[in-house]
Amino acid sequence: MRSAALLMLSGAALAIGGCGASRGATPQSQRLQRADLVVVSRALTEREPSVRREVAATKAAWPLIAHGLPADPGASSHPAIRAAIERAAALTLPGVLDEHQAAAVTGPGSSIVGVFRVYSLLATRGWQLIGAAIEQVEHGSPAAARFAHANVALYIESVYDAHYSLAQIGKRLLAGYKKLGGAAEFGTSLTQSEVDALAGTYSEANDRLYPHATVRLGS
Repeated sequence: MRSAALLMLSGAALAIGGCGASRGATPQSQRLQRADLVVVSRALTEREPSVRREVAATKAAWPLIAHGLPADPGASSHPAIRAAIERAAALTLPGVLDEHQAAAVTGPGSSIVGVFRVYSLLATRGWQLIGAAIEQVEHGSPAAARFAHANVALYIESVYDAHYSLAQIGKRLLAGYKKLGGAAEFGTSLTQSEVDALAGTYSEANDRLYPHATVRLGS
């Protein structure tokens, strides 16, 4: 799917950027990277409640759309789908997660910010378009309904890719923390227990969607 390819390409680019920033870094550069990772970790902690609500809502609605648009009339008003759309729309990118501030983040934190942005944008847009597709199927013209069915696989795949992306953040955080010296270098500014807690939240166990979407483009 197109969204999966875009995610893989963006993830690869972010990984290269994050690794390159640390290779041969001066002590001053490493201090800046550690400071940035602390700021990024605080942002992840701040976003955790809204992320948890969005993930829970998506997991509740996922069985309804993983294999295509719901066949039941009135699906657009289904509480689970409506809640998922609303929770995704409530995701925000304040502070260091904002596009302009994110550009200044260095080291491993840069990759993490990029992946979080991929999650937020794909989840928000994916659910918005799924909602619009359901509306067209239920109330639009025959042509609009056909278009919705033909393209909904992209939107569903976007939601899946968003949560796959989210699930990788914990791994990146643990790797970046270790690469920059771990608890010995960060001290009380970012402890191992704090990193472990965030890694547990932003993990495959918490955030991946099952099963994988099976609806095909053009169906």
